[in-house]
Amino acid sequence: MVGPVRPQIVLFGSSIVQLSYSDEGWGSILTNLYSRKADIILRGYCGWNSRRAVQVLDTIFPKNAVEQPSLVIVYFGGNDSIHPHPSGLGPHVPLEEYRENMKKIIIHLKSLSKKTRIILLSSPPVNEAQIHETFSNILGPLKRTNESCRLYSEACLDLCHDMNVKAIDLWSALQQRDDWSDVCFTDGIHLSHEGSKIVVKEILKVLDDADWNPSLHWKSMPNEFAEDSPYDPVAIDEKTTVNVSNWNFQKNFEWEKALSISKSSNGHHQF
Repeated sequence: MVGPVRPQIVLFGSSIVQLSYSDEGWGSILTNLYSRKADIILRGYCGWNSRRAVQVLDTIFPKNAVEQPSLVIVYFGGNDSIHPHPSGLGPHVPLEEYRENMKKIIIHLKSLSKKTRIILLSSPPVNEAQIHETFSNILGPLKRTNESCRLYSEACLDLCHDMNVKAIDLWSALQQRDDWSDVCFTDGIHLSHEGSKIVVKEILKVLDDADWNPSLHWKSMPNEFAEDSPYDPVAIDEKTTVNVSNWNFQKNFEWEKALSISKSSNGHHQF
C-alpha cells in the first residue's frame, strides 16, 4: 500500500477487461485520465464466465477490507453466451443462471460500502467471420454469435434496470458505427483501439450523468498534489510558473477538450 490513499476504480471481468491495457485499450485510457485522481485496479480473467466470477467474489472483494472501491465496472456475458458444447465442457452458462449470477455479483458489490458505485457493461457484438478466421485452427468451431451476444446483453440490461444499477449497452453502442465490424475488434471478439474509445465514451457519459456525490467523472475529481509550486516549469513570461498538475497528453479523443491556460491569482498558470 502506498499513499496518499486514492479512490479505487476496479475493472472486473473476463478477457475484455484483462486485455483492456492492450492496443491502447479502454483500461489504459481510463488510467491515463485518472492518473492523478484515482487508482485503476485491474481484475480481468481471460476465458471466465459469470459462474467463475461468483466463486471468487469474497476473495477479490472482501467485505472486511479497510478501503473499499469507489467504483466497480463489471463485464461478464460474452463467454457465458457461447453455445453449449455436447461434452458439457466450455464456458457456456444458461441465460437464467447468467442473470442470477450477475444478480449475486451486484448484491455483493452493493454490500461493500455505501460509497461503492457500480456500472455493468453488457456483451458487445462480435464479428463472426473474423472469429472463424482467427480461432478456427486453435479452438475449433467457436459457437459465439452476434445473436447470442444480443440475448445476454439484453438480460444484463434488464437486470440492471430491475436493480437500479447503471449499465452500458455495448451491443448497441459499438454498432452505431457503420464500419463497426471492420474496426472495433482485434480478432472478432476483443476490442481494438477504436472499439475501446467507444467504451470509454460510454463510461464517461454515465459518470457525467450520474447524480453521485462525490462525482466520479475524471474532470470533477481533484488532482493529487495540485497546489502551485515555485518548482513548476517557468512560464513564457519568465516571471511565473506553469502548474502542470492537470495536464493530459491524450488530446486526440473526442471527449478531451482543448486545454486552455488561465492565469491564477498567485502568479501561476493552471492547465
